[in-house]
Amino acid sequence: MSEFETDDGRTHIKSPLMRESLVDRRVIARTHSAGEFAILPDVVLIGLGGQSIFDRGKEALLPVVAELSAARLKKHRMVIGVGGGTRVRHTISIALDLGLPTGGVAQLVGAMEEANAVLLNALLAKHGSIVMQREHFWELPLYLESGMLPIVISIPPYHFWEPPPPAADGPLPTHGSDFGLFMHAEVLGMRHVIFVKDEDGLYDKDPKKHAGAKLIRRITLPELLANMPDEMILDRQLFGAFRTSRHVEKVQIVNGLEPRQITAALAGEDVGTVITREARAAEGARGG
Repeated sequence: MSEFETDDGRTHIKSPLMRESLVDRRVIARTHSAGEFAILPDVVLIGLGGQSIFDRGKEALLPVVAELSAARLKKHRMVIGVGGGTRVRHTISIALDLGLPTGGVAQLVGAMEEANAVLLNALLAKHGSIVMQREHFWELPLYLESGMLPIVISIPPYHFWEPPPPAADGPLPTHGSDFGLFMHAEVLGMRHVIFVKDEDGLYDKDPKKHAGAKLIRRITLPELLANMPDEMILDRQLFGAFRTSRHVEKVQIVNGLEPRQITAALAGEDVGTVITREARAAEGARGG
């Protein structure tokens, strides 16, 4: 049974935090734990880019669907995340023209991604896929244990509560799709996140604009943070979260337009770009 203390005129449930302010930095520091329970450590999160994959139509999407289906037959435990692509950008432009606040824009972005989730679910339905509604986050483990293949949207679940960005950054939501998928993985204790894009990985500059861009094959997070490229294929907010994460150990970027890249990444191969959290010497960090 709980013990109570009333010696200061108030009733407290006896605990280390019973008289403390939870905005006191010293109190917050004392709540640090050496480790956290990982809910789904054996599950890999795979994020499919909206513009990279969906907007290219069946020529890009159907081979990815076939590869995911084959991986499912091999009993890989996966959660699939989807981006919204061009429809998101068009919707944002209308929302900004109407003067909607940042939280309203974030709500609309999530709705556009849900359309891609439904499209992907139709293609994967015979393989046991199911779309997770954004309010049903804690049903994910049940889906997986029931043998289903969950599909989630990638925008983080702030919706109307998206924090307003600094004035210099404009009104666009700061927390984008890549960051949202990373947080899905981190909260559930996943160790590996695979982002499926239309490029071979992370470059030192945008290869679509610069012919001499060099592919970064493998790098540690501290090395990347020390020399961040000006042009990024993933949300910058993701790397800030990665720096303080407790569970995600590896972020991988693969080219979904190249056959078997997803399969190789699921098998643990260093295809595309591999970014590891631990501060150790990168193997072939900037090989092209």
